[in-house]
Amino acid sequence: MQLKDKKQIKNIWEWLNEITVSKSSISDISEESWDTFNSYMVNRFISMNVEYIELANYVQSIPYDNKKQLYSIYREMIPKRKVWLKYIKGTSKTYQPQLIEHICDYFECGKDTATEYLGVLKKDETLNILEKMGIEDKEAKKLLKK
Repeated sequence: MQLKDKKQIKNIWEWLNEITVSKSSISDISEESWDTFNSYMVNRFISMNVEYIELANYVQSIPYDNKKQLYSIYREMIPKRKVWLKYIKGTSKTYQPQLIEHICDYFECGKDTATEYLGVLKKDETLNILEKMGIEDKEAKKLLKK
C-alpha cells in the first residue's frame, strides 16, 4: 500500500470507529494519524461500556506512548460491531450565592468549604440550618432552587 492510500484518522471518534467497526491494521493507518491518537481518551471512552471495563483496566497498564500496541489490543479484543460509547461527565451543582454565604456564616468557613457542605447536606438539613439562622421558610426554599 502506498503512502497516499493509507487511512487518515483525524479525531477520537474516528479512532473509536476504527477500534470497534473498521478494524484497520496498523500498517494501513498513516503515520500522521498516530499523532491524533490519544491513549487516555480512548481508554476513557472504552471503559464507559460495561462489557469492556476489565479490558480497559488491563490496557491502561500499557504506557500511553505505546499507541500502536494499545490500538492492536483493543482492535483484537473488541468484537466488530457498532458500539455506542457514552461519555459520562461529572455533575457539578451550582448554588445561589446567598445560600453559600449563609452556610459560610453558619459553619464559619470559606465559600469552597460551604459549597462542599451543600453537596453533602440533605435538603431538609439545609432548610433546618437556614431556619436556625432566622431565614423564613419561603425565602429558604427560594434559595434552594436553582
